[in-house]
Amino acid sequence: MRIYISADMEGTAGVATWTQCDPNNASEYPIYRRFMTQEVRAAVEAARLCGATSFLVNDSHSSMRNLLWDELPPDIRMIAGSRKPYSMAQGADAKFDAAFFTGYHAPIGAQNGVLAHTYAPNSIYNVFVNGIHCSEATLNAGILGYYGTPVVLITGDRATIEHATQQMPWITGVIVKESFGHYAVETTSPAAAQSAIAAGAREALQQLAHAKPFVFDSPAMLEIETTGSEHADYMEMIPGFERTGGRRVRFTHSDYRIIFKAFVTAFRLGYVADEKV
Repeated sequence: MRIYISADMEGTAGVATWTQCDPNNASEYPIYRRFMTQEVRAAVEAARLCGATSFLVNDSHSSMRNLLWDELPPDIRMIAGSRKPYSMAQGADAKFDAAFFTGYHAPIGAQNGVLAHTYAPNSIYNVFVNGIHCSEATLNAGILGYYGTPVVLITGDRATIEHATQQMPWITGVIVKESFGHYAVETTSPAAAQSAIAAGAREALQQLAHAKPFVFDSPAMLEIETTGSEHADYMEMIPGFERTGGRRVRFTHSDYRIIFKAFVTAFRLGYVADEKV
């Protein structure tokens, strides 16, 4: 059994603020990147007990150089580094039997979703595909689903799991913390979170036969509501993008992989729009 893991950080037990996830924060970041790593390890070790023999872990937070490789099992393969064509879903293909999303968070605007955002909070206000309100989990699951791989485990706060199970009711969701607004949580301990994630991974793989790939109907229409009109100014310059409002653009294509890469291009252009002039 081959397992794909996309590992984010904001949904890690204990994380409540951006600074805890910021590599420039020398006091807190080293602690929470270790917790992030330990949650991935818990999922890997539990999956191995269920017969998994191959793992690819895609570091999916910020610079995407967070996981402590020397604290993970030596036989896994890892993807590290940012500006990947498929970003948080890099490396997904048809050889995987199941996917885990660890340390995930709710989409921007979610009530009681700690650090809720969708890829780029500076420029992305809302994302829809075929009218479906998308979180990062939704968008990334679409890539796995394109290749026939079901997402079976997602870990994070309650808002994250509630949003995900509305769209993928077969997943096993592991709630490691309760959020109070955007910057506060009541959290389990790291050890308790890792134990719960291990149990969740076992449950998810035991129920694998009932899981489904998450697939968007084709052709798919991507709609982005930007934070400011200046972000939409740049995005509409992408070939095939159509401006539909001051802060809205849309793009349609029959291949979801193209939709996803168009979205990645769009949010990266959003950073250009924020450059000082």
